[in-house]
Amino acid sequence: MKNTLAPLGQPFMKMHGLGNDFVVIDAREGDDPVTPALARALGDRNRGVGFDQLAVILTSQDSDFKIKFWNSDGTEAGACGNATRCVSDYMMTQLGVDEVKLTTRRGALSALRRDDGMVSVNMGAPILEAALIPVTADPLALPLKGAPLAVGMGNPHCVFFVEDVESVDVAGWGAQIEHDPLFPEATNVEFATVTGPDRLRMRVWERGTGITLACGSGTCAAAVASHLRGLTGRKVIVDVDGGTLEIDWRDDGVWMTGPTAHVFSGQLTQSFMESL
Repeated sequence: MKNTLAPLGQPFMKMHGLGNDFVVIDAREGDDPVTPALARALGDRNRGVGFDQLAVILTSQDSDFKIKFWNSDGTEAGACGNATRCVSDYMMTQLGVDEVKLTTRRGALSALRRDDGMVSVNMGAPILEAALIPVTADPLALPLKGAPLAVGMGNPHCVFFVEDVESVDVAGWGAQIEHDPLFPEATNVEFATVTGPDRLRMRVWERGTGITLACGSGTCAAAVASHLRGLTGRKVIVDVDGGTLEIDWRDDGVWMTGPTAHVFSGQLTQSFMESL
């Protein structure tokens, strides 16, 4: 019988953390294949694979590996907490260890696998200096309706505390704030409600992507903001649309813990790659 399968090209993996989904490409043994055009094509949920973020694993001289992130609109992302946990879990299995050091645009980070199988990553200290977030106003007193806070976690976040997060128009409000002139590089937007002692319910609009079921760096930003506002302590449980994350703002950085999932592995066809 004639083989009608298309010739295969670039391997990839599909992963998710609480429904925050990623395409992951391990490029440690070759050149980085990702361009803005490929990121946009892969991110298309109808004509590509679909993802919230694309993560590329690269070699690093200073750590076990490096991760480069892309949004589905073809722009680069400075950080992605849930993808960092998923890739770290994969790399720990590859290396036969339970702790790794990694590098992102944010700098040097670390991750570990707990005895219960959950993966924790240290996302580094929160950034509260306006120029480094970046934002053109006092991060703790933004001149916006709702009195949000700006927090940097390697990418910018604008965190609103609302009475009922379930009733918020995340798409409408989030898209508006994402491109507010206060944020020269645009921003992720989080909406959170305090639901109990040291517990938040959060929904998110991600810069360059839109609504997602979870956002690791955004969850960290919301936990930091809630402590700065005096609403919670430094150790917070955050319920997002896709599940629950544990955030612990320690002296050495903001640790985020949650589950990871490797759903499937595949290969892009040569014709798909050549069509870009």
